[in-house]
Amino acid sequence: MESRVKLLGHSVHQMLVAFPLGLLTVAVVFDLIYVVSGGAVWTVSAFYMIGAGLVGGLAAAVPGWVDWWAIPRGTRAQRVGLLHGVGNVLVLVLFALSWLLRRPTPGAPPTEAIVAGLVGVVLAAGTAWLGGELVDRLGVGVDDGAHLDAPSSLSSPSARGSARPASDRRVYPSPGYSGVNRRATG
Repeated sequence: MESRVKLLGHSVHQMLVAFPLGLLTVAVVFDLIYVVSGGAVWTVSAFYMIGAGLVGGLAAAVPGWVDWWAIPRGTRAQRVGLLHGVGNVLVLVLFALSWLLRRPTPGAPPTEAIVAGLVGVVLAAGTAWLGGELVDRLGVGVDDGAHLDAPSSLSSPSARGSARPASDRRVYPSPGYSGVNRRATG
């Protein structure tokens, strides 16, 4: 099932999720360094990273919701997508709580702020796995005609299209690609 929100042929949600995941994870790492070292610079940096991660998470949620809405109802993909989305809302709530708790004193956050971030990053690992399940196992956000020799998304609007003439098709010799073609053709 192809993504409904694309930029230059690629799913916008998949492009954007790297930012909140990276920012929020590094914020937790900085909190742990603060706990060990006591250096306030780490939690001040974490405060700003959490703020940026929340903005990034909200930005990634919009195309993610649009893509989820297009998944056929009653499918496993729809159920996994719902868990992925609701879990990510909880992640954002936990990090928003962490950000609000540290706001009065970013250099010396209360323990609850650090714990909220830790719980949030553990939950984010689970929701990231669910996102991988959606893409890698269930094919959500993947071009319907995707294959190992598909043309660049910059040269063709669809993976079904061909950037090369039909006479220039590659033939994979044995023992080349030995995987199973699970894509429906038609």
